[in-house]
Amino acid sequence: MKIIARHLTADLYNCKENKLLDMEMTVASLRRLTEEAGLHILQVDTQVIEKGHFVVLLALKEGHLALHTYTELRYAAGDIFLCDADAEPETLFKGLRSFFKPEKIRTTFLKRGDFGKAKDMKPKIKSRVAPLRRIHNTGAKVIRLLARRNRKKNF
Repeated sequence: MKIIARHLTADLYNCKENKLLDMEMTVASLRRLTEEAGLHILQVDTQVIEKGHFVVLLALKEGHLALHTYTELRYAAGDIFLCDADAEPETLFKGLRSFFKPEKIRTTFLKRGDFGKAKDMKPKIKSRVAPLRRIHNTGAKVIRLLARRNRKKNF
């Protein structure tokens, strides 16, 4: 199977709100992450779409990085496309995750330009929940279970 690029999309939920408010800090962080990954920035474009929603696009010699942030939703959507069969967009993603500190993450990884069989074209999807959110969710489930048992005993 020959591929020509790797593409990672990421949904970052319940991010730290202060990171979603400051476009300049976000751009500086993205610049630093791409340079640390050994990638070459050709152009940076930013645009405020509306209050609480901005877009950052980094055109790279090796591909692109696009990011949309939504302050009210505490959500960021990232798109990392690298034009190399051996590229590791996960490296940039780890930096994004560290910067935004989301409670929940959903990533989709695609091998682009796959000239193999169509059945091999399925994306690899991963979801991850931050440890503190997992504890909170588990605690809530236990409380609901105990409340349900108490109701059954009272009848």
